[in-house]
Amino acid sequence: MTASIQKHEHSSAPQAVYLHIPFCTNKCFYCDFNSYVLKDQPVMEYLYALEREMEHTVKLHPPGEIKTIFVGGGTPTTLNPKEMEYFLKSVRTYFPNWAEDIEFSMEANPGTTDFEKLSVMKEGGVNRLSFGVQAFQNELLTGIGRIHSTDDVYRSLENARKVGLDNLSIDLMFGLPNQTVEMLHESVSRALELELPHYSIYSLKVEENTLFHTLYQKNQLPLPHEDDELEMYLLLMRRMKEAGYEQYEISNFAKPGLGSKHNMTYWRNEDYYGLGAGAHGYVGRERHMNIKGINPYVEASRNGLPRLDSFEVPAAEAMEDFLMVGLRMLEGVSKSRFEAQFGQALEDTFTAPLGKMLNAGLIESIEDGYRLSERGILFGNDVFAEFIGSITVNS
Repeated sequence: MTASIQKHEHSSAPQAVYLHIPFCTNKCFYCDFNSYVLKDQPVMEYLYALEREMEHTVKLHPPGEIKTIFVGGGTPTTLNPKEMEYFLKSVRTYFPNWAEDIEFSMEANPGTTDFEKLSVMKEGGVNRLSFGVQAFQNELLTGIGRIHSTDDVYRSLENARKVGLDNLSIDLMFGLPNQTVEMLHESVSRALELELPHYSIYSLKVEENTLFHTLYQKNQLPLPHEDDELEMYLLLMRRMKEAGYEQYEISNFAKPGLGSKHNMTYWRNEDYYGLGAGAHGYVGRERHMNIKGINPYVEASRNGLPRLDSFEVPAAEAMEDFLMVGLRMLEGVSKSRFEAQFGQALEDTFTAPLGKMLNAGLIESIEDGYRLSERGILFGNDVFAEFIGSITVNS
């Protein structure tokens, strides 16, 4: 493969911004995200440091028109109204050119959103909220370390609507300890009664450095049987479809046209700014990862960009990423988009794995590319693995 493979067709400025607020009221038992319990943390110091990183970043890669902003964590809504106002003002200062139909999402915990804070968020430009609900059974919530109850969920959604935020999403989880198929059925029913535009529904993954991993290793984590877990996934896909939601990505369901635009940036392997402790970014085929700890991040941002690591993504890896993340979307991967990014044909590059997956009935051919088949959706990870290290041709 020659080194002359084209850079992204859109190597102009990224149009998506990810910002990380790493504070939480407590650490959930399954969470391996870069997050820290809020008590005694230097929150304002962190927000100043984040502002310095924004300043350095836009000098290096000036932003164009921003189409999506996503604030994740941690729990961004642990910021109090004054901190929230300060934070949102800095975002607007360094990324001032917003698309008219910008999608500005923030993750929220149902236990940490009152009317005043939501008003500040709305005022600061946030127009989409994603609530981490996970389940509608209080005993399951306690069992995974969540601080909210189902009452908090209803109250938070009501407050959000009161301040005029109606592009709302909730996360649910399946495969939780002690969760039954019936419990998931009930959670999905209660979620659908809310008639929200969007739902994300993930299966539990037991990650290292979590309480659940420790319990799992001691054989003390009562997870559902894998047959039950498969039944849970089939159930939620069926229920969502019946209720008129499109499964536009393996774990995401939306009313037509209301999928998460920001996440589409990742799945289409497009550029985005990544700011904050432990955040990842991808600009001009260079990936970076920031320093994780709060104080080291604050310290590093005084002297420039708070990078832990940054590296140019080799062309072969960028192509594999394109396939692996792109196939997560039910619209599939686009041949024309692949060719525009890499200057060569998708079929020439991945001849063997495409043939193998088509024959196995796990992917299917569509007008401008390929997508997972109905069966392929159930075995997504096996399909994605086929494309790693499998590039078949030198151009």
